[in-house]
Amino acid sequence: MTTSPESTSSRPAWVEIDLDQLRRNFEIIRADRPKGLQFCVVVKDQAYGHGAVAVANVAVEAGAACLAVATVDEALELRQHDVTAPILVFGERTPEELRLCLEHDLTCFVNDEATVRAYARLAANANRRVPVHVEVDTGLSRYGVRWTQALPVLRCVREQPALELEGVMSHFAMSDELDKSFALEQLQRFQQVLQEMARDGIQVKWRHMCNTGGYLDLPQAHFDLVRVGILPLGVYPSQVCRRIPGLKPVMSVKTRIAALKTLEPGDYVGYGMRYQAEKRSTIAVLPVGYGDGYPRVRNQGHVLIQGKRAPIVGGNAMDATMVDVGGTAGAWKWQEVVLLGAQGDAEIDVHEIARLGNTVSYDILTGWRWRLPRRYKTGEGTGA
Repeated sequence: MTTSPESTSSRPAWVEIDLDQLRRNFEIIRADRPKGLQFCVVVKDQAYGHGAVAVANVAVEAGAACLAVATVDEALELRQHDVTAPILVFGERTPEELRLCLEHDLTCFVNDEATVRAYARLAANANRRVPVHVEVDTGLSRYGVRWTQALPVLRCVREQPALELEGVMSHFAMSDELDKSFALEQLQRFQQVLQEMARDGIQVKWRHMCNTGGYLDLPQAHFDLVRVGILPLGVYPSQVCRRIPGLKPVMSVKTRIAALKTLEPGDYVGYGMRYQAEKRSTIAVLPVGYGDGYPRVRNQGHVLIQGKRAPIVGGNAMDATMVDVGGTAGAWKWQEVVLLGAQGDAEIDVHEIARLGNTVSYDILTGWRWRLPRRYKTGEGTGA
């Protein structure tokens, strides 16, 4: 196993990222995709908690057409680590951020005429011609220009000699559930804009609408480019979307038993006295808690010890979680424990933990705090 600078901590709790599995996932996705379809790999929020630089490097090696982030700071981190691939920066940019996008070859979105002209002036003053994308809001009601008002903005971009209209995009509000009715309505609205562009002679390199759910379930919306973030990480956005055989999760979260305690009948465990022992039993104390990103639970959830499920007892704390090890023979201090991932034939997946927190898998993946060191596992010796 090789490690990154983040993983030099000696703390007995960590997030483990299997870069070899990440590479295999990309190979499987490449084999699954229709011929000619390109991928934009989304690495925002530290690639959903996996480490943006590490994931970006593997994505570029795997042939990603571009990367995408949500903030300029995220993009600058990639540039500072010698990632030279095209980077899309989603959302709206302040005037200062527009200057940074220009200086660092970042592709931003210009979704109104005022922003188009402001960015064009900056590019012209720098004697540059730079690519931009326009986001069309087809019903998510977040960023972008409303589909009924998109053509004037697109025309405005075309009129700027310093700007190249490289792409036009939209974003699904719900693409990974069984009900595709609104997704299909959004697709029709986006196609309406594309038809208007064609009649007006406006051409772009990239037309893109699909996130991971769209890629999996809406092939009619693939166009030229699809944006995948969670899929190469081996996680699906829902329980009902299409599966690709062979994909496996890249992330595991592990710790070690820090203490073993013998409980007598009537003893309580943890804050709030949420658990009381009915018989003499043994619990293990794990040095990890909701301060590390595990949901705040009370007598819910399991961890894996010796390839078996051990129930969490009491209420976990910011820095400690207690589990009943009565079902595991001979647990010992500093023994490895899996909170997320596989051990032997048993597995705890991210959707299971998301149910504990009444949330979604994205929230759990991005919620692992950075006081949990990242350790990058690879047999190729490249590290991250």
